[in-house]
Amino acid sequence: MFGIDFSPLDKGAKVADLQENYTREDLIAATNASIDMMLDLIKDATDEIATFIPHDPDAHDPFAEGEPENVAWNLAHVIVHATASGEETAALGATLARGVKAEWRNRYETDWETVTTAAQLHERLEESRRMRLSYFEAWPNAPHLDVKFDKLEQHFGALNACGYALLGLKHDSDHIGQITEIMRQGREKFLG
Repeated sequence: MFGIDFSPLDKGAKVADLQENYTREDLIAATNASIDMMLDLIKDATDEIATFIPHDPDAHDPFAEGEPENVAWNLAHVIVHATASGEETAALGATLARGVKAEWRNRYETDWETVTTAAQLHERLEESRRMRLSYFEAWPNAPHLDVKFDKLEQHFGALNACGYALLGLKHDSDHIGQITEIMRQGREKFLG
């Protein structure tokens, strides 16, 4: 997806096993493709679709704070969450590329409850694109791909700059089906 082959992950590989296969330029192209895909999926979203709570029997967020872990997310929540993760991984990837050993995650997520219109969804995605691409611009000409983030090694392997950016793109791809289904339900409910 997005020009990245994530299929080895289904066979037991870790994200770190893929990181040598991709360059900064590949990651830039994949980032643009990811944002473009999400924008295309929500192109006919209305304000009502942005905020309605879909039926999601598989909803489960064990990290939910202040709400039950089985509450379905609306489109705004999914977009805000996906973009925050993409920005976080691009930022940490840039840190690693510069040869700086990262100590832990650095994450900011817009309050999804403040995103109430389709226009805000489009703005959030374009803002995220700009931010992510800026982080790739911060990579030196010769990135330090020997510097690894190993705090999540058990799950993903020891990630270098490419690997950490791949992690964000994989996370984007994991939400594509969810966005598609929310839009399907929203079209059915609001657009007939």
